Amino acid sequence: MIDRYSRPAMKRVWSDENKYEKWLQVELAVAEAWAEAGVIPAEDITLLRPVKYNHQRMMEIFETTRHDVTAFLTSITEGIGAEGRWLHLGMTSSDMLDTAQSLQMVEAGDLLRQDLEEAIAAVEKQAVAYKDTIMMGRTHGVHAEPMTFGLKMALWWEELRRQQARLQEAVESIRVGKISGAVGTHATIPPSVEEKVCQRLGLEVAPVSNQIIQRDRYAHFITTLALIAASLEKFATEIRSLQRTELHELEEPFGQGQTGSSSMPHKRNPELAERICGLARLIRGHSVTALENVALWGERDISHSSAERIILPDSCLALDYILSIFTRIVKDLRVNADRMWANVESSRGLVFSQRALLALVDHGLGREAAYKVVQRNAMRSWDTGEDFRDLLRADPEAREWLPEPDLEELFDYRYYTRYVDDTFQRIGLLPAGVSA
Repeated sequence: MIDRYSRPAMKRVWSDENKYEKWLQVELAVAEAWAEAGVIPAEDITLLRPVKYNHQRMMEIFETTRHDVTAFLTSITEGIGAEGRWLHLGMTSSDMLDTAQSLQMVEAGDLLRQDLEEAIAAVEKQAVAYKDTIMMGRTHGVHAEPMTFGLKMALWWEELRRQQARLQEAVESIRVGKISGAVGTHATIPPSVEEKVCQRLGLEVAPVSNQIIQRDRYAHFITTLALIAASLEKFATEIRSLQRTELHELEEPFGQGQTGSSSMPHKRNPELAERICGLARLIRGHSVTALENVALWGERDISHSSAERIILPDSCLALDYILSIFTRIVKDLRVNADRMWANVESSRGLVFSQRALLALVDHGLGREAAYKVVQRNAMRSWDTGEDFRDLLRADPEAREWLPEPDLEELFDYRYYTRYVDDTFQRIGLLPAGVSA
């Protein structure tokens, strides 16, 4: 991932330095387990504990071996004594690589969980703040019926909480280690060593493995990141839509001195939300690669590893980045409540057509006749720009069936939002029995 889209903490997780430190951590954990089993003498494990790898020397050796694990191990052992023979005892490269990679993914997952918590908190605050702020609900991009902006945000909040549960499950799915030898038989390294290593590293033992940790676990993790990104794209798309000049109900934050165009000084574009949408597509693409990495030849090949060098860090870095952008947008979102109200009223009361239809039927007029009464006034409102409510008030047939008090009651927008508190209580954004 390019530096522009890489935040420091996540960048550190996927740095070569952290990766090789994890490799060393696994190697030493295995040595400790062998020592506890009485295989490595006490004096040798004491000498092994402080060993370090030499990155520069590792790169030099790699130019010859073209194998990063042998280069890594040689950079350690050539600088120490006979105790070096115990490193990597009974292991295959993937024992170390996959177990270390699990540590990296769990570390990355923990950062993403923090990001998600911050996003959820930001959305919750706005949902409560705008619970009763009326806006027009739209379907197919066309006015449907009134709702509240807080209800829209409550829907986002609940969706993010579902994603939070999915991420937790996905992180636990990859919190496993594998120290079972070349094809997973434990022929060269017993299960007891594997169990001690994983316990020391804070991982669960993969109950059965071949040469690698199975990639359905990785696919679960990456597809979960893609799901979270899909939700962020959904929210960002809505913010972009509501920022359009014709609607102008929302604006993402726009800083002092910021410019929106090199040629048009008036521009205030939803570029942050657009960036979320673009990077969400990247993560979605990586999920396809993760799924394709599940099927490998026999007990293992390496067709997956080259792709994983890209999709694992880049998916985590990109999601970390767009979660931070989304939280920033939500925290500093400019909500134009007056414009929301103006847009509700711009339909000239047409949203009340269904209520008028049902009221006429309820008062005894046949449905077909009631439909004609409402439709002719609605079509006239569309064509002439007259207010639908005024037309209905002036329609003799409508007045015959609907007395004044009943007619006026139809035109109360609070009818559409009267159960918003119930929804907030149902999902836990408002205590039960409390109206705010």
